[in-house]
Amino acid sequence: MGSWRRGRGRDFLVYTGVTLMSDTSRCILLVEDDPDHELLTIRALQKSNIVNDVHVARDGEEALNALFEEGAKKPQLVLLDLKLPKVEGLEVLRRIREDERTKMLPVVVLTSSDEERDVVRSYKLGVNSYIRKPVNFNEFAEATRQLGMYWLVLNECPPLN
Repeated sequence: MGSWRRGRGRDFLVYTGVTLMSDTSRCILLVEDDPDHELLTIRALQKSNIVNDVHVARDGEEALNALFEEGAKKPQLVLLDLKLPKVEGLEVLRRIREDERTKMLPVVVLTSSDEERDVVRSYKLGVNSYIRKPVNFNEFAEATRQLGMYWLVLNECPPLN
């Protein structure tokens, strides 16, 4: 992470490179149907040195399959858009919370929806966090960095089998 150097009566720490996440054993499930938002999210995670593998589900049905198929690897975090084809995001969230295998899985709604009813319904269904996607890329990258720092570095997740 860094090393101490001595110099003319002063000690100082030199950082030689810091990687926030180096554990790729746990992945992120990104549930996003918009290819531009998918790319922005992945770029923002990479820019923030979040190196967890990202599995992308492009609709609600794909997300449910990724979570519940036999032998499916449980993600450390689900980033869930609400406006999805096939199965809407709130229904995906409801199914995650009612299944014993995934009910404690951290789920963050990451959406462009600014409808208050979506916020209320998400929390009633047990979402861990609700984040509106900022329009500006720099703001989006900063929001994603903070999200990654909290959920992938600082937060202690329950064990998921």
